[in-house]
Amino acid sequence: MAYPAARAREVDLVIVGAGPAGLFAAYYGGFRGLGVAVVDSLPQPGGQVMAMYPEKPIYDIAGFPSVRGRDLIDGLMRQAAPFEPLYLLGQQATELHRSDDGSLTLATSAGERVTCRAVILTAGVGTFTPRRLPAGNSYEDRGLMYFVPRPQDLADQDVVIVGGGDSAVDWALLLDGVARSVTLVHRRARFRAHEHSVAQMMASPSIEVLTDHEIVEAGGTHTLEHVRVANKRGNERSLKCQSLVAALGFVADLGPLAEWGVELRDRHILVDTTMATNLPGVFAAGDVTEYPGKVRLIAVGFGEAATAVNNAMTLINPEASLFPGHSTDQPC
Repeated sequence: MAYPAARAREVDLVIVGAGPAGLFAAYYGGFRGLGVAVVDSLPQPGGQVMAMYPEKPIYDIAGFPSVRGRDLIDGLMRQAAPFEPLYLLGQQATELHRSDDGSLTLATSAGERVTCRAVILTAGVGTFTPRRLPAGNSYEDRGLMYFVPRPQDLADQDVVIVGGGDSAVDWALLLDGVARSVTLVHRRARFRAHEHSVAQMMASPSIEVLTDHEIVEAGGTHTLEHVRVANKRGNERSLKCQSLVAALGFVADLGPLAEWGVELRDRHILVDTTMATNLPGVFAAGDVTEYPGKVRLIAVGFGEAATAVNNAMTLINPEASLFPGHSTDQPC
């Protein structure tokens, strides 16, 4: 098999996906003495957490009453850092091949080739592409955005947010008190977002909520300056707007992983109780997995990552124990 500009590397374990489950798997692999490489198509670790809601408080991580997405990822990176995992970021895992000796070789879109004994897929929903806002297309990178990595960048701006899901409502709440003004535009009367978040938003005197409205036009000389909205009766209104946040959801795609031969159900990878897939040496953990009773939470993904690593360990080294011992038993 020929790989363009291939750079050969060798580790014990390759993790595909650098979201929370993947980063915890990187720590756990290092804790078990494995050499680990982490591959992700995004240019920075953190997966959807860093791409979509880095400033959002997360309330269901054990031991943390509340933790920002950015801080959670920073903590996971610091946890894994002593074991020096190899990060191959900004490149997609494209091909997986098995040698006669049972070793696996993973190729990436950047021409990397990594040989290993086991692979753990922690790909979340795969690559995700935001749904576009047609009325604002011409203002991409000039005021139109699909994610809000740093709310402070929108300080003292008039911000219009489009959407009715959790991301739209969460960003409205995060920007309240940061932006000069916050207006949320939703084409329906009902919201898909969490009821408590919607109630908080509706109770804020400084967030204007326009339901049954749509963005029909965006305008400005060089950068975005205003948008025009219309309700179902055709009544129109112009809003000052320097930043237009389109939170319309995204299209998820497992990409090449779906062609590797792993058994799928509705774009999720079927695993057994060891987190093993139908492919020898290939495990999975986190939101990408499917099994009876599956619950898609970050907290669940952490446990699945530990299970996958420990079972991969017995495959890599048949003499190793499945139970790793307690971390408190290890020397400092």
